[in-house]
Amino acid sequence: MRVTLRVLAGPYTGREFVFDQHDTFLIGRSESAHLYLPEDRFFSRHHCLLEIAPPRCFLRDLGSTNGTFVNGQKVSEAFLHSGDRIQGGQTVLEVEVQSDRTATTAALEMPTLTGPTLLFVECANCGRREQTEGSAANGPMTFLCEDCREELRRQPQPVPGYTTIKVLGRGGMGCVMLAREERTGNAVAIKTLLPEIPVTDQSLRRFMREIEVAKALDHPNIVRFISSGTNNGAVYLVSEYVEGSDAARLADAQGGRLPYGHAINIVAQALDALAYAHEKSYIHRDIKESNILVKGSAPDFTAKLTDFGLAKSFTQSGMSGITMAGDMAGTFAYMPPEQIKDFRNVRPTSDIYAIGMTAYSLLAGDTALDVGPKQDMAGTVKAIFENPIIPLRQRAPEVPVRVAEVIERALAKDPAQRWQSAAAMRTALMHSA
Repeated sequence: MRVTLRVLAGPYTGREFVFDQHDTFLIGRSESAHLYLPEDRFFSRHHCLLEIAPPRCFLRDLGSTNGTFVNGQKVSEAFLHSGDRIQGGQTVLEVEVQSDRTATTAALEMPTLTGPTLLFVECANCGRREQTEGSAANGPMTFLCEDCREELRRQPQPVPGYTTIKVLGRGGMGCVMLAREERTGNAVAIKTLLPEIPVTDQSLRRFMREIEVAKALDHPNIVRFISSGTNNGAVYLVSEYVEGSDAARLADAQGGRLPYGHAINIVAQALDALAYAHEKSYIHRDIKESNILVKGSAPDFTAKLTDFGLAKSFTQSGMSGITMAGDMAGTFAYMPPEQIKDFRNVRPTSDIYAIGMTAYSLLAGDTALDVGPKQDMAGTVKAIFENPIIPLRQRAPEVPVRVAEVIERALAKDPAQRWQSAAAMRTALMHSA
């Protein structure tokens, strides 16, 4: 499956942008945009953002001054289909969705707007048959109907070989359970992930392989993965159980922020974990307070980063929601500009930004961006790309000046201006503290 954006009118007439996996596409007058339109005053600097996970394509207007139009209708957001036209000012783009068979034909002939094949898929849990867009060449697909997704979120099924003790938490993608391994009797944590759209078995196997690779990360400040598999359409990941809480809940229990010493201790351990992982060429991509588990009591906390690489491998597999809602929306403010523009090719400095935002939040009880609690996605994107951060000491005056400088450097919009390694940031933080 692939999605092609073809420019029919405007400065880039004739140009094509082809997507065969999950990606984002930004349009506007900003130099950071994929479709850069500096001369067209109709466009805002960051006009609209497309999220593409073939065969699905979702458009979101980013609060533009003059609006984004699909087939002549002004929209704030819309799912796009083959043949739809996106327009703003002089520029018109046409969307084409192709199955593998259609794409092969198009390479030999003049392209035509032919939609993907409609296939029947069966829910892996209840057997209900539904139609989906796909290609016979994609092979078998794993699918969960909406009723089963809701039921499995509410009442997850036990995983073979493990006895469920209790549900620790639920989210848009699934849940986390405390369980006991029947063979050893050890307590473990099991995370279940529920596909939102039909995914090919090949994509699912690739996802499982990438998760298995995470076992290579052996560090006292990284949660150890034990195993993974599938059960009735749900993916499950088994990891060591960290008895305690996460940094987000610790902060919430103390009014939204942690005491200065506790926050620095937790961030320093997370930086130790990042330094180790980056040396082994692993990038986390989704650092936030809730992904730092904490056990023990102050001042002897042990902090452990969890979900290493999960954000990328989950979206690459095609299982993620495409509307940037739910779990992703909750962490969007922690993403640096370059990760929104090209999350598939982020570098360690993107993790530096996220850990800086995490440190800021633990100390100040809010993100560094000037966005309110009810800010929509469009406003958050504009703040990430354009707005300066609010100085840390303006919200947390008790933080030493040099510590604030270390954290604020991590939040530079230009990756070259940030700390270039987690080890360097940790050293600077500890010396400043």
